Amino acid sequence: MSIFHLAFNIRDLDQARAFYGDLLGCKEGRSTETWVDFDFFGHQISLHLGEPFAHRPTGKVGDHMVPMPHFGVLLPMEEWRALAERLSAAGTDFVLEPHLRFEGQPGEQATMFLLDPFGNPLEFKGMRDPAGAFET
Repeated sequence: MSIFHLAFNIRDLDQARAFYGDLLGCKEGRSTETWVDFDFFGHQISLHLGEPFAHRPTGKVGDHMVPMPHFGVLLPMEEWRALAERLSAAGTDFVLEPHLRFEGQPGEQATMFLLDPFGNPLEFKGMRDPAGAFET
């Protein structure tokens, strides 16, 4: 399996460590005084000091408008549930609360959207069968 890499801007390295490391549980990798890497659920994200990208709720998925652009990860359902519970317990202000969508259809999934402390939109999906991610 290939590892995906994404580099984007954040405003504060300590806040990034608290959110991505402590709250999301991502292991920290290399860093300097201007960036930090994390193991984002098996993929590499590089957070650099700078102005976060702009986004708007222009993506229509089902009955919901979601922020575009966004990024995230597809998790096994049990891991997704544990993350949703941890985020809810932490008082996360969700853009889109954890819920199930496309129930009974190909690609049935649980999803939740939230913003990191810098406004970067994240989506976490949970699937019973990850092979269903590309079903039509």
